[in-house]
Amino acid sequence: MFRVSKKLIFAVAAVLDIAYNAGNEPVQSGEITRRQGIPKRYLEQVLQQLVRDGVLAGVRGPRGGYRLARERRRITIGEIVRIVRAMETASDPLEDTTGSMLGNHVVRPLWQEIQDECMSRLNHLTIEDLCLRARTAGVASESSDRIDYSI
Repeated sequence: MFRVSKKLIFAVAAVLDIAYNAGNEPVQSGEITRRQGIPKRYLEQVLQQLVRDGVLAGVRGPRGGYRLARERRRITIGEIVRIVRAMETASDPLEDTTGSMLGNHVVRPLWQEIQDECMSRLNHLTIEDLCLRARTAGVASESSDRIDYSI
């Protein structure tokens, strides 16, 4: 079942931070921690998984950090949700087949339908959309170069 965890909120915030604040240099995890207040123990684990799944690219070295692996408009929130859900160990109550006929044939399908509708919306919402929301809300960017030239 779709639930919003801290890890999920931190993952979306971290990717958005990288997209919104990255200039020509990679964004270091310490910068994300400072700006977003994400505990480092959550952040590193999530960032590494996002690199493994091709959302972010890791850059090694003293000036290394993270950058988007693709254009902002090609990274959906739904993709980030699926990555984080795969990391979490809690079982999905919708997959539990024990229970009553009403629960199995009415209540669980209702929640599945709502979850599917939510995921459909998240699959169409991109990091670019969130960057535009941030600009509209007047959130300052630490990057002087906000144009995304990624290919």
